[in-house]
Amino acid sequence: MKQNNMLAMILAGGRGSRLHDLTNKVAKPAVSFGGKYRIIDFPLSNCANSGVDVVGVLTQYESILLNSYVANSGRWGLDAKESGVYVLPPREKADSDLDVYRGTADAISQNIDFIDTYSPDYVLILSGDHIYKMNYEKMLAYHKECGADATIAVIEVPFKEASRFGIMNTDETGRIVEFEEKPPQPKSNLASMGIYIFNWKLLRKMLLADMKNTESNHDFGKDIIPTLLNDGKSLYAYKFKGYWKDVGTIDSLWEANLDLLNKNNELDLNDRSWSIYTEDVTTLPHYVGPDANIQGAFITQGCLIEGEVKHSVLFTGAKVGAGAKVIDSVLMPGAEVEEGAVVVRALVSDGIRVGKGAKVGDAASENIELVAKHVKGVE
Repeated sequence: MKQNNMLAMILAGGRGSRLHDLTNKVAKPAVSFGGKYRIIDFPLSNCANSGVDVVGVLTQYESILLNSYVANSGRWGLDAKESGVYVLPPREKADSDLDVYRGTADAISQNIDFIDTYSPDYVLILSGDHIYKMNYEKMLAYHKECGADATIAVIEVPFKEASRFGIMNTDETGRIVEFEEKPPQPKSNLASMGIYIFNWKLLRKMLLADMKNTESNHDFGKDIIPTLLNDGKSLYAYKFKGYWKDVGTIDSLWEANLDLLNKNNELDLNDRSWSIYTEDVTTLPHYVGPDANIQGAFITQGCLIEGEVKHSVLFTGAKVGAGAKVIDSVLMPGAEVEEGAVVVRALVSDGIRVGKGAKVGDAASENIELVAKHVKGVE
């Protein structure tokens, strides 16, 4: 591996319970996004574009699809010699007698042997369930320039939303002086993005000590980072400028998809200088019928559109029948809106059918409707 090399570990084992039925049988990082992608494509593509050659993906709940998906390293160009994407499921029993990671730090602790195999100078810890594009090489350069023991990526959020995040309070040099987990009265608006760079020798020592601590939550935010600060270690905040979205709820997943319709959207999936790689699905081109009406939509291959689609995102193989209307909505892979049906402000799950003449969603609703079961049509 490279001198001053960095290895990445992607935490991809969360339940994603706030996505409800979307994650009943599929791990959150494997959920579809943006017409043809999966959420996990974003951190993996960022690694590939940043020159991070070795990536461990730590999976856990409902991981069968995710495991098989990430096992194909070539999908992200990480299949060359001395590189690759490796699936790392839990190996230890928790209190429930199931193989699970007890916390984010425990997930890394259980894989110390894997990391040691590559003898990295630095370890990059990533969440596997966020939508963003980021150059980790630039973050590493900042980390080394500061002489940091750990660097945490942060993004400025509105003060009114800051209490939802882990907040980093810094001095004028960017050094972190205090970390507050979801503070009711935040002192700053620098929210942790769940992206960390650690000097491996120090982190390894911290993890070994944490494993022996019976009172620990074995978590980076609750244990490792506060301990580093208490020990007087050098922690710096790396300010990220760009698009970043935690798609942990139905509303936020819907919103992130519809953000793609904004021509000024910073995510820009058409940016050839920073490609987001994904599975190459073999399917027919999309088809638009002679009476179809499409306004400001994101249409993926394999779609069949004979009705009206307005300000919506249609994933691979979605269908909209004659006289049907899809407005301000997201149709996931294989979703079908039959003749005369109306879908408004909704997210229709994979393979779900909205029957003839049925109506789902409400233009006046504050929340997005998740359609995760077939909707019977009008008789």
